[in-house]
Amino acid sequence: MSDDRASLAAKILELKKAKNAVILVHNYQLGEIQGIADFVGDSLGLSQNAARVKADVIVFCGVHFMAETAAIICPKATVLLPDRHAGCPMANMITAEQLRRKKKELPKATVVCYINSTAAVKAESDICCTSANAIKVAESIDNDEILFVPDQYLGHYVSTKVNKKFHLWPGYCPTHVRIQSQDIIQLKKENPRAKVVVHPECRPDVIAVADEVMSTGGMIRYAQRNDVQEMIVGTEIGIIHRLKKENPGKKFIPVSEQAICPNMKLITLEKVLWSLEEMRPQVTVSENIGIKAKAAVDKMLAIV
Repeated sequence: MSDDRASLAAKILELKKAKNAVILVHNYQLGEIQGIADFVGDSLGLSQNAARVKADVIVFCGVHFMAETAAIICPKATVLLPDRHAGCPMANMITAEQLRRKKKELPKATVVCYINSTAAVKAESDICCTSANAIKVAESIDNDEILFVPDQYLGHYVSTKVNKKFHLWPGYCPTHVRIQSQDIIQLKKENPRAKVVVHPECRPDVIAVADEVMSTGGMIRYAQRNDVQEMIVGTEIGIIHRLKKENPGKKFIPVSEQAICPNMKLITLEKVLWSLEEMRPQVTVSENIGIKAKAAVDKMLAIV
């Protein structure tokens, strides 16, 4: 890190301490943002840490639905999202009104909502899940019929592991659909010792050629194994920074350099510093929606 970036980071950490703030950072964020984090992780790990923190301020370096989740779990804290444009296309693929209409069509189905969704959609759901615990959540439901929203590919993956009837909403992650099975097959030929690990947001044909299917948190743990020296990584390339940092000497190969979430790259050190100085943009959730959404999130956290 250059001197000017280091100076910015130092100012942020000083201000963070003065304001009793905590910085939560997703695995897909820029390396310099991961460097100032109190916690770096996947959606599940960050949700768990948000539930435990006693800070007055939560600076969420991720995308909007993640900051909303922190606001739901910690209603007394001030939640900041350093760039208000950091949204999630998948989360925008379903609205609360659309979900209400679908529930009327499928009155017997239990609604499982991927955490990559708005607070309003969570409020209309029976239980949330993340990519790390989606199978456990589905298994925990005392019902044979599930409406899974909004990610059709995560939902399809879970449906292959759980003996229940699934109705899948046609949402998807634009970043993960850029990951192609033919690229994995070619990389495997070039790197025969490498393990192929992909995210369950990938399409079924990609999952079919993988050795392991895992959340980003699972990938981090898997990479630490002694029997894993080379890894072909099928998810957003921001995770490569952490994988290399925590596993020096090991080889990590992204399936596609195009697997970039532009919204995850919007947050910079300058924006984090400005956000803490100005205490904005703040992310809030109305009490009515927050109470209902928290019930779905709490059910998920209880399973883990």
